[in-house]
Amino acid sequence: MSDPHPNLLPGGCHCGAVRLEFATALTPQDTAPRACDCDFCRKHGAAYVSDPTGRLRIRVADAAGLLAYRQGSEAALFRLCARCGVLVAVTYEQDGRLYAAVNATALDRRDAFLPAVDASPQLLSREQKIERWTRLWVGDVAVTGSG
Repeated sequence: MSDPHPNLLPGGCHCGAVRLEFATALTPQDTAPRACDCDFCRKHGAAYVSDPTGRLRIRVADAAGLLAYRQGSEAALFRLCARCGVLVAVTYEQDGRLYAAVNATALDRRDAFLPAVDASPQLLSREQKIERWTRLWVGDVAVTGSG
């Protein structure tokens, strides 16, 4: 039986307090992250990757180490290191299930990805965003150490 997630992409914040492990069928060399055009993501230089069949683990050194910030439609949570401020992912919870997109710039192999392509989620309604997230984002997500 072959591994449905042959690529394990580690990453994290600058100071090391937040670590990521993104298991995916995506190949970075064939994947263009999506650069959201909202002011928040632009100011953070964020460009997201996701794989609905993938797995994401976010580990935090201590319970206060991961900040959550809502903006825009206020449905998703942007996850940032409380110590160094790096935006590592964005998450959305529905019916007890956590979905996420990973900020490719927070992955160790960030330079292996294709150049980012622009995305304009601001043009979508809240309902359209949620439908898109639950269809395209990673659906096997765990955050540990964050309380």
